[in-house]
Amino acid sequence: MDQDEWSIQQIAKLAGTTSRTLRHYDDIGLLPPSSIGHNGYRYYDRAALVRLQRILLLRELGLGLPQIADVLERETGEESALEAHLAWLRQEQDRLARQIASVQHTIDAMRGGEGMMAENMFDGFDHTQYKDEVEERWGKKAYADSDRWWRSMSADEKAAWQQRVSDLGRDWIAAAEAGIAPDSDEAQALAKRHVEWLTGVPGTPASAPGGDVKGYVLGLGEMYVADPRFGAQYSSEALRARATTDGGTRGAEFVRDALRVYAEAHL
Repeated sequence: MDQDEWSIQQIAKLAGTTSRTLRHYDDIGLLPPSSIGHNGYRYYDRAALVRLQRILLLRELGLGLPQIADVLERETGEESALEAHLAWLRQEQDRLARQIASVQHTIDAMRGGEGMMAENMFDGFDHTQYKDEVEERWGKKAYADSDRWWRSMSADEKAAWQQRVSDLGRDWIAAAEAGIAPDSDEAQALAKRHVEWLTGVPGTPASAPGGDVKGYVLGLGEMYVADPRFGAQYSSEALRARATTDGGTRGAEFVRDALRVYAEAHL
């Protein structure tokens, strides 16, 4: 489709969104149309399409609309920003491909009655990718302790731990989708499980004797909302469909609020 401008209906169809969403983006100043016709219709040029692509990419990362507006305001180089997005997407593509191959290997081995190679079961689940971040936040000893703990576990223990994390994330999303209050018994039971999980990981401030568990939990709750990776982790299609200006942070905000209630009452 070689043209200079597209109507709002065309853009909505091409981007897999709705005219209503695009009008909302215009109303909040996130994506103004490049021109408005005599009939009042909005039209978008190539620069607007590039901006919309970046908005959709940032939504996929879990950012809410206010955060997306901040990112777009700070970054002026559209091409360099897209290159950064592309690099991240390729990294995620590689990680997911390795996870798919790892799980397929396990399934094939189980179906064929073969022995499972432990070193093949966790490819794509590499915790060392967060080494620099952990050391910056909590120190080199924190990473060393947690890394030693992880490497000391058997394949079955690692699988059980991964399942525990997966179940907890699934239950948080289900609770957020159900619309229960952060201070409800169900949400507080989840918060208790979450804190027990955190305190069970060596090297974290929550596991150290005399450590500031309350401060650690409250800080993590805020990080869950601020960091798009956690926004995506605690989000779902149902939550994103109901989102307006909060984008993909609704689930993370629910987790943060429930943890805050639990921390104030029990930590």
